[in-house]
Amino acid sequence: MDILEHQRRAWDRQAEQGNEWTVPVGPEVIEEARRGRWSVLLTEQKPTPRGWFPEEVAGLEVLCLASGGGQQGPTLAAAGARVTVLDNSPAQLARDRQVAEREGLELQTAEGDMRDLSRFADESFDLVFHPVSNLFVPDVRPVWREAFRVLRRGGALLAGFNNPAVYLFGWQEEELATLDVKYSLPYSDIESLDAGARERLLASGEPVEFSHTLEDLLGGQLDAGFRLAGFYEDRHRDLPVARFMPTYIATRAVKP
Repeated sequence: MDILEHQRRAWDRQAEQGNEWTVPVGPEVIEEARRGRWSVLLTEQKPTPRGWFPEEVAGLEVLCLASGGGQQGPTLAAAGARVTVLDNSPAQLARDRQVAEREGLELQTAEGDMRDLSRFADESFDLVFHPVSNLFVPDVRPVWREAFRVLRRGGALLAGFNNPAVYLFGWQEEELATLDVKYSLPYSDIESLDAGARERLLASGEPVEFSHTLEDLLGGQLDAGFRLAGFYEDRHRDLPVARFMPTYIATRAVKP
Protein backbone atom coordinates (compact mmCIF):
# COMPACT_ATOMS: atom_id res chain seq x y z
CA MET A 1 0.00 0.00 0.00
CA ASP A 2 1.01 3.63 -0.46
CA ILE A 3 1.50 4.60 3.19
CA LEU A 4 1.98 8.30 2.47
CA GLU A 5 -1.23 8.56 0.45
CA HIS A 6 -3.22 6.55 2.99
CA GLN A 7 -2.04 8.77 5.84
CA ARG A 8 -2.78 11.92 3.86
CA ARG A 9 -6.38 10.88 3.26
CA ALA A 10 -6.76 9.62 6.81
CA TRP A 11 -5.63 12.88 8.37
CA ASP A 12 -7.78 14.92 5.99
CA ARG A 13 -10.64 12.81 7.30
CA GLN A 14 -9.56 13.38 10.92
CA ALA A 15 -9.68 17.12 10.25
CA GLU A 16 -13.21 16.83 8.85
CA GLN A 17 -14.29 14.90 11.95
CA GLY A 18 -12.77 17.40 14.39
CA ASN A 19 -10.00 15.32 15.95
CA GLU A 20 -8.64 17.41 18.84
CA TRP A 21 -5.26 17.77 17.10
CA THR A 22 -6.96 19.35 14.08
CA VAL A 23 -8.82 22.11 15.96
CA PRO A 24 -7.10 25.49 15.50
CA VAL A 25 -6.26 27.70 18.46
CA GLY A 26 -8.59 30.58 19.18
CA PRO A 27 -7.87 34.33 19.07
CA GLU A 28 -7.24 34.41 22.81
CA VAL A 29 -4.27 32.03 22.46
CA ILE A 30 -2.77 34.20 19.73
CA GLU A 31 -3.25 37.36 21.76
CA GLU A 32 -1.53 35.80 24.76
CA ALA A 33 1.35 34.64 22.56
CA ARG A 34 1.79 38.15 21.21
CA ARG A 35 2.17 39.32 24.81
CA GLY A 36 4.85 36.70 25.44
CA ARG A 37 2.59 34.34 27.36
CA TRP A 38 2.54 31.16 25.28
CA SER A 39 3.02 27.43 25.51
CA VAL A 40 2.98 24.60 22.98
CA LEU A 41 2.65 20.83 23.29
CA LEU A 42 5.04 18.16 22.10
CA THR A 43 2.98 15.51 23.87
CA GLU A 44 -0.58 15.45 25.13
CA GLN A 45 -0.63 17.17 28.50
CA LYS A 46 2.69 18.67 29.66
CA PRO A 47 3.64 22.00 28.06
CA THR A 48 7.05 21.99 26.44
CA PRO A 49 9.48 23.62 28.92
CA ARG A 50 10.19 27.24 28.01
CA GLY A 51 13.83 26.53 28.79
CA TRP A 52 13.91 24.24 25.76
CA PHE A 53 13.53 27.33 23.55
CA PRO A 54 16.00 30.15 23.07
CA GLU A 55 15.37 33.05 25.41
CA GLU A 56 14.46 35.21 22.42
CA VAL A 57 11.90 33.63 20.07
CA ALA A 58 11.34 36.67 17.86
CA GLY A 59 13.02 36.16 14.50
CA LEU A 60 13.76 32.48 15.17
CA GLU A 61 13.50 30.33 12.04
CA VAL A 62 11.24 27.42 13.07
CA LEU A 63 10.16 24.33 11.17
CA CYS A 64 7.02 22.77 12.64
CA LEU A 65 7.56 19.25 11.34
CA ALA A 66 4.48 17.07 10.74
CA SER A 67 2.78 19.63 12.95
CA GLY A 68 -0.24 20.86 11.01
CA GLY A 69 -3.58 21.59 12.61
CA GLY A 70 -3.44 25.30 13.41
CA GLN A 71 -2.01 24.91 16.91
CA GLN A 72 1.76 25.03 17.48
CA GLY A 73 2.76 26.85 14.29
CA PRO A 74 0.46 29.87 14.65
CA THR A 75 1.25 30.14 18.38
CA LEU A 76 4.99 30.32 17.71
CA ALA A 77 4.40 32.74 14.85
CA ALA A 78 2.40 35.01 17.16
CA ALA A 79 5.32 34.87 19.61
CA GLY A 80 7.50 36.33 16.85
CA ALA A 81 9.10 33.28 15.23
CA ARG A 82 9.36 32.91 11.46
CA VAL A 83 7.45 29.65 11.05
CA THR A 84 7.18 27.06 8.31
CA VAL A 85 4.73 24.21 8.87
CA LEU A 86 5.32 20.99 6.93
CA ASP A 87 2.61 18.34 7.00
CA ASN A 88 1.36 15.50 4.81
CA SER A 89 -2.29 16.54 5.13
CA PRO A 90 -3.66 19.44 3.05
CA ALA A 91 -6.58 19.78 5.48
CA GLN A 92 -4.21 20.13 8.42
CA LEU A 93 -2.18 22.78 6.62
CA ALA A 94 -5.41 24.61 5.82
CA ARG A 95 -5.97 24.94 9.57
CA ASP A 96 -2.65 26.75 9.94
CA ARG A 97 -3.45 29.09 7.07
CA GLN A 98 -6.89 29.69 8.56
CA VAL A 99 -5.39 30.97 11.80
CA ALA A 100 -2.69 32.95 9.99
CA GLU A 101 -5.27 34.72 7.82
CA ARG A 102 -7.62 35.33 10.74
CA GLU A 103 -4.88 36.80 12.92
CA GLY A 104 -2.69 38.49 10.31
CA LEU A 105 0.27 36.18 10.97
CA GLU A 106 3.17 35.51 8.63
CA LEU A 107 3.41 31.74 8.32
CA GLN A 108 4.48 29.43 5.51
CA THR A 109 3.03 25.98 4.83
CA ALA A 110 4.43 23.10 2.79
CA GLU A 111 2.84 19.74 1.99
CA GLY A 112 5.23 16.83 2.22
CA ASP A 113 6.70 13.77 3.88
CA MET A 114 8.41 14.33 7.25
CA ARG A 115 11.18 11.95 6.08
CA ASP A 116 12.06 14.08 3.05
CA LEU A 117 12.97 17.73 3.65
CA SER A 118 14.89 18.08 0.38
CA ARG A 119 12.96 21.25 -0.45
CA PHE A 120 14.89 22.95 2.37
CA ALA A 121 18.57 23.81 2.13
CA ASP A 122 21.12 22.66 4.69
CA GLU A 123 21.11 24.72 7.90
CA SER A 124 17.85 26.56 7.12
CA PHE A 125 16.32 26.53 10.61
CA ASP A 126 17.17 27.38 14.20
CA LEU A 127 14.56 25.03 15.67
CA VAL A 128 12.61 21.98 14.52
CA PHE A 129 9.41 21.40 16.53
CA HIS A 130 8.16 17.85 15.98
CA PRO A 131 5.17 16.82 18.14
CA VAL A 132 3.93 13.23 18.33
CA SER A 133 3.59 12.21 14.68
CA ASN A 134 6.42 9.87 13.70
CA LEU A 135 4.18 6.94 14.67
CA PHE A 136 2.67 7.48 11.20
CA VAL A 137 5.85 6.52 9.30
CA PRO A 138 7.40 3.04 9.29
CA ASP A 139 11.00 4.25 9.70
CA VAL A 140 11.89 7.13 12.02
CA ARG A 141 15.61 7.42 11.36
CA PRO A 142 15.21 9.45 8.14
CA VAL A 143 13.23 12.00 10.17
CA TRP A 144 16.19 12.52 12.52
CA ARG A 145 18.72 12.68 9.70
CA GLU A 146 16.74 15.27 7.79
CA ALA A 147 16.07 17.35 10.91
CA PHE A 148 19.81 17.37 11.66
CA ARG A 149 20.63 18.46 8.10
CA VAL A 150 18.24 21.43 8.00
CA LEU A 151 19.21 22.72 11.45
CA ARG A 152 21.91 25.31 11.95
CA ARG A 153 24.79 24.62 14.33
CA GLY A 154 23.54 25.10 17.86
CA GLY A 155 19.95 24.57 16.73
CA ALA A 156 17.62 22.13 18.46
CA LEU A 157 15.16 19.41 17.56
CA LEU A 158 12.27 19.19 20.01
CA ALA A 159 10.45 15.89 19.49
CA GLY A 160 7.59 14.01 21.12
CA PHE A 161 6.72 10.37 20.50
CA ASN A 162 4.93 7.38 21.97
CA ASN A 163 6.66 5.15 24.47
CA PRO A 164 6.82 1.97 22.33
CA ALA A 165 5.64 -0.16 25.25
CA VAL A 166 2.07 1.06 24.74
CA TYR A 167 1.85 -1.04 21.58
CA LEU A 168 2.16 -4.28 23.50
CA PHE A 169 -1.54 -4.10 24.27
CA GLY A 170 -3.12 -2.91 21.03
CA TRP A 171 -5.55 -0.03 20.54
CA GLN A 172 -8.92 -1.63 19.91
CA GLU A 173 -11.54 -1.17 22.63
CA GLU A 174 -11.72 -4.87 23.42
CA GLU A 175 -7.93 -5.03 23.70
CA LEU A 176 -7.68 -2.02 25.99
CA ALA A 177 -10.28 -3.42 28.38
CA THR A 178 -7.90 -6.05 29.79
CA LEU A 179 -4.35 -4.82 29.04
CA ASP A 180 -3.25 -8.31 28.13
CA VAL A 181 0.05 -8.39 26.26
CA LYS A 182 -0.93 -9.19 22.70
CA TYR A 183 1.77 -7.93 20.33
CA SER A 184 5.53 -8.09 20.07
CA LEU A 185 7.63 -4.99 19.36
CA PRO A 186 8.21 -3.22 17.12
CA TYR A 187 4.51 -3.05 16.29
CA SER A 188 2.92 -2.20 12.93
CA ASP A 189 -0.76 -2.00 12.01
CA ILE A 190 0.23 -3.43 8.64
CA GLU A 191 2.28 -6.40 9.85
CA SER A 192 1.09 -7.09 13.43
CA LEU A 193 -2.69 -7.21 12.95
CA ASP A 194 -4.35 -10.31 11.61
CA ALA A 195 -5.83 -10.03 8.12
CA GLY A 196 -9.37 -9.31 9.29
CA ALA A 197 -8.39 -6.59 11.76
CA ARG A 198 -6.05 -5.02 9.21
CA GLU A 199 -8.75 -4.91 6.53
CA ARG A 200 -11.24 -3.36 8.97
CA LEU A 201 -8.72 -0.71 9.95
CA LEU A 202 -7.87 0.18 6.37
CA ALA A 203 -11.54 0.24 5.39
CA SER A 204 -12.28 2.62 8.26
CA GLY A 205 -9.97 5.24 6.80
CA GLU A 206 -8.12 5.67 10.10
CA PRO A 207 -4.38 6.44 10.07
CA VAL A 208 -2.13 3.40 10.41
CA GLU A 209 0.45 3.37 13.20
CA PHE A 210 3.95 2.03 13.72
CA SER A 211 5.90 1.72 16.93
CA HIS A 212 9.65 2.32 16.86
CA THR A 213 12.35 0.87 19.03
CA LEU A 214 14.06 3.03 21.64
CA GLU A 215 17.25 2.30 19.72
CA ASP A 216 15.74 4.09 16.73
CA LEU A 217 13.92 6.80 18.69
CA LEU A 218 16.80 7.78 20.97
CA GLY A 219 19.82 6.07 19.44
CA GLY A 220 18.70 7.28 16.03
CA GLN A 221 18.97 10.90 17.16
CA LEU A 222 22.47 10.26 18.47
CA ASP A 223 23.48 8.46 15.28
CA ALA A 224 22.21 11.39 13.24
CA GLY A 225 24.69 13.59 15.10
CA PHE A 226 22.55 15.13 17.81
CA ARG A 227 23.49 15.58 21.45
CA LEU A 228 20.57 14.81 23.78
CA ALA A 229 20.09 17.78 26.09
CA GLY A 230 16.60 17.31 27.53
CA PHE A 231 14.09 14.59 28.31
CA TYR A 232 10.68 14.28 29.94
CA GLU A 233 7.74 11.88 30.00
CA ASP A 234 4.00 12.44 29.75
CA ARG A 235 0.82 10.36 29.74
CA HIS A 236 -2.19 9.90 27.48
CA ARG A 237 -5.38 11.18 29.10
CA ASP A 238 -7.57 8.28 27.96
CA LEU A 239 -5.27 5.30 27.45
CA PRO A 240 -5.76 2.71 30.24
CA VAL A 241 -2.08 1.77 30.44
CA ALA A 242 -1.28 5.42 31.24
CA ARG A 243 -2.60 4.76 34.74
CA PHE A 244 0.47 2.60 35.33
CA MET A 245 3.29 4.12 33.28
CA PRO A 246 4.28 7.20 31.27
CA THR A 247 3.17 6.69 27.68
CA TYR A 248 4.94 9.58 25.94
CA ILE A 249 8.57 10.63 25.67
CA ALA A 250 9.86 14.08 24.68
CA THR A 251 13.46 14.96 23.85
CA ARG A 252 15.50 18.07 23.20
CA ALA A 253 18.38 17.26 20.85
CA VAL A 254 21.01 19.84 19.91
CA LYS A 255 23.10 19.99 16.75
CA PRO A 256 26.68 20.64 18.00
